Amino acid sequence: MKEENLKKLAKIVLGAGLIFAGIGHLTFVREEFKAQVPDWVPLKKDDTVVLSGVGEIALGAALVFTPKKHERIVGIVAASFFVAVFPGNISQFINRRNAFGLDTDSKRFLRLFFQPVLVYWALKSTGNDLKKIK
Repeated sequence: MKEENLKKLAKIVLGAGLIFAGIGHLTFVREEFKAQVPDWVPLKKDDTVVLSGVGEIALGAALVFTPKKHERIVGIVAASFFVAVFPGNISQFINRRNAFGLDTDSKRFLRLFFQPVLVYWALKSTGNDLKKIK
């Protein structure tokens, strides 16, 4: 498979994953997502989950449907989103909140290492040259 096709597939898979997660925020795993909202967030946990779900759906759709000439900026926005929600993963770990099968300290800790993968995935699949990002 050509590198360009692989990037396109990776971008679509990431976008579809965001859409699915966003739908989950609004429906079937809404309670689970509340476990990730840090206590210091000034909104109600449910409002935070709903708003972040809408954001994930929008980002996912943008990754899937944005024309190639705009995909780099969408990738930067998606990567920034993954950085912005990382405190939720830290909060879940620190406060020992069970959700998404993360029911031990080890599982919650290991989950922290997946967030940089998502940041990389968002940037790389949208043609951002990681050597030039400083």
